[in-house]
Amino acid sequence: MKKNILELHEVSMFYGQVKALQNITFNVREGEWLAIMGSSGSGKTTLMNIIGCLNKATHGAVFLDGEKISRLNARDLTVIRRDKIGLIFQQFHLISYLTAVENVMIAQYYHSMADEKEALAALERVGLGHRGRHLPRQLSGGEQQRLCIARALINHPRLILADEPTGNLDEANQNTVMDIFHQLHKQGSTIVVVTHSPDVAAHAQRIVYLEFGRMVKDVQNAHPHGRAGAPAEAGR
Repeated sequence: MKKNILELHEVSMFYGQVKALQNITFNVREGEWLAIMGSSGSGKTTLMNIIGCLNKATHGAVFLDGEKISRLNARDLTVIRRDKIGLIFQQFHLISYLTAVENVMIAQYYHSMADEKEALAALERVGLGHRGRHLPRQLSGGEQQRLCIARALINHPRLILADEPTGNLDEANQNTVMDIFHQLHKQGSTIVVVTHSPDVAAHAQRIVYLEFGRMVKDVQNAHPHGRAGAPAEAGR
């Protein structure tokens, strides 16, 4: 039986009198694809920031890959985030004056050692091998998001954490990104996607629903939406 790679126990987050999260408890198994779903103000971004080691919970315990990260300081959380988490943001956060392959290599640099060949292979994996020498402004929105995925994958993270990964994309590019997620999941990646979109959540094996900072449902998806398209051909 696969072990839990992520565990949250009674996690709460308070900002003064505002209770952004209250008593969130769930686990994510190794190789599982989980969607965290909720409307604006539900607490899903706050929860993503805690899971992604960008913030610390006010109360409760968080374990990642067996380590209690909720007790770590900011410096140690940065190391965990760098070594074990691949973050994919709705806003791409690409460095405008670096080429696609250099944007991937910069993630390698902060982890260990930059390797252009490996970075180009990561771009190839998401159908962007032919765009490695282009600057972000020369890429479409869909291509920029795929570049972000390549950057997130380059250090072989234990957990892929995506925040509204299709929020800025049209339908064709949304399908392209979801194709890549399905391929990653098929290859054994653990994926947590934070989304307000039922269409995106429907691809996951399991969905956690948040409302006003509380977890209201944790349901298995009996029939995740599978796709078999090739990312490189699905559009720009």
